[in-house]
Amino acid sequence: MDNKRKNIKTAIPIGSVIDRILSGKKPKAAAGVARVFQLWERAVGEIIAANAKPAAFKDKILLVHVNSSPWLHQLQFLKEDIIKKVNAVLGDDSIEDIKFKIGPMSGR
Repeated sequence: MDNKRKNIKTAIPIGSVIDRILSGKKPKAAAGVARVFQLWERAVGEIIAANAKPAAFKDKILLVHVNSSPWLHQLQFLKEDIIKKVNAVLGDDSIEDIKFKIGPMSGR
C-alpha cells in the first residue's frame, strides 16, 4: 500500500486536464468546451449545477445531462435564460441551443 501512495501526485484541476486532452483537436471548439465546463456553475448557479452538468458541445448546441425528469422539465422552462447566462459568462454567443437529457452526472 505504501508503494501506491508514493506514486500518487498532487491533484490537478479537471479543467486543465480537459484543456490538455482537447488541445490537439479543433482549437476553437475545444477551448469552448473547456470554458463551458469550467464556468458552468458560475453561469447557472450552485443549485442547477448540482443537478445538471454539461456533457458535450457541438455546432453551438450544448448537451446537458440532468439527474431527473423533474429537473429536465424545469430546465426546459429556463432554457433561454440559461443560454443568455452561459453566453454572458463566456463573453460571446457560443451557445445557440441547449438539449437536456437524463444522463450521468460525472464530475467534470
